[in-house]
Amino acid sequence: MPSIAILGAGAMGSGLANALVRANWDVNLWGTWLDDHLIDAIEAGTPHPRIDTVISDKVNTFRSAELAEAMKGVDVVALSVASVGVPKVVEMALDGISKADALWLTTKGFLPTDDGRIQLLPDGIRRIADEAGVAIPPIVAVAGPVKANECAADEPTATIFGCRDYDVALKYAREARSNHYCIEPSNDEVGVEVCAPMKNVYAIMLGIADGLEEMTGHPHHNLKAATFAQAVREMSILSQKLGADAATAYGLPGVGDLEVTGLSGRNKVYGVRLGRGEGAKAAMKTMEELEQTVEGINAIPLAIDLVEQRAADVKDQMPLLYAARTIVYDDDPDYANIVARAVLPPMP
Repeated sequence: MPSIAILGAGAMGSGLANALVRANWDVNLWGTWLDDHLIDAIEAGTPHPRIDTVISDKVNTFRSAELAEAMKGVDVVALSVASVGVPKVVEMALDGISKADALWLTTKGFLPTDDGRIQLLPDGIRRIADEAGVAIPPIVAVAGPVKANECAADEPTATIFGCRDYDVALKYAREARSNHYCIEPSNDEVGVEVCAPMKNVYAIMLGIADGLEEMTGHPHHNLKAATFAQAVREMSILSQKLGADAATAYGLPGVGDLEVTGLSGRNKVYGVRLGRGEGAKAAMKTMEELEQTVEGINAIPLAIDLVEQRAADVKDQMPLLYAARTIVYDDDPDYANIVARAVLPPMP
């Protein structure tokens, strides 16, 4: 029986725990110093507070002071914390990670260096390990259209495991698969890791169209469709510029993940709040009060820095990304026109 330590007892970490129990893995779920109430619910057999699903009693739970114990002797470590927590948790867990056969990432985001360079998560984690003089195993990027509550509840789910070494991706795709948790292996780590945070940014923009419908009483389906198409185009353009396969953005990590995130999820909900007129700062305050992290907000300036540092010649082909900054960070309320200018075709 393969074994895994999942670091982070939030929605995705807990959903993955249930999926792997069904695939006959021995699962340790470690909660950070922010997760005590989540571990309490899991241990009590009540629904997880963030996904309203009971986590299997076969999952072994560990609290923040028990990190070394949670990782002892496991085959795989999975990182499932919010992107802002990655540096601290990786540094804490490096010893255990170095002894595992693979490190999986369900976290989505970018990592800035001290001098302001923006890195994809796997590169940032490798940098942290290199600076500490620690060798780490192959990294597997876990992404795609996976809502944690549906994954936890054994609803049909398609995900992707991306690794530089295709054989590693294939190995774990086979070992972690169950009847309803089905995995596509890929060697396009870069494409998977670009799409994962970028789709959160674009889901905010899709949510705005739904919010505009709530505010005006009129559907904005045409605008939402054009936004979706432009979002996928921009993910593909940036991915290719960073060395990825253009097709990845049109598969599970891009189109698939954007579809599910644009239908529901915290980034979409935030966008809806904007579209119906709550204002960027007020909407964010409400989300924070509800303990709903909106990863796309933090991803916007980091993504723009990444474009300007490593893909400046395609900057003009990414108007939707820059429109997101105008809406979220400048708090410009002219949402409909800002989005329309970014996604509607110009005069030929």
